[in-house]
Amino acid sequence: MPKIAPIKRRELIKNLRKLGFSGPFAGGNHGIMERGSRTVILPNPHRSDIGKDFLLRILSQAGIEREAWEKL
Repeated sequence: MPKIAPIKRRELIKNLRKLGFSGPFAGGNHGIMERGSRTVILPNPHRSDIGKDFLLRILSQAGIEREAWEKL
């Protein structure tokens, strides 16, 4: 069950796929994932985890409720 806490990019992608997103696809400078008409811009890979605040912004962009994320 993922909490709202720092997460690795790979785990973020895995969890977004569980929620019905496809990708990642090339999208300019960043990868993107899509579900229907909704597009989520992914952060570029880097050495550190994606922080809690940044994860919340990504989930908001994806239209994912906090409860749905924590149920994974």
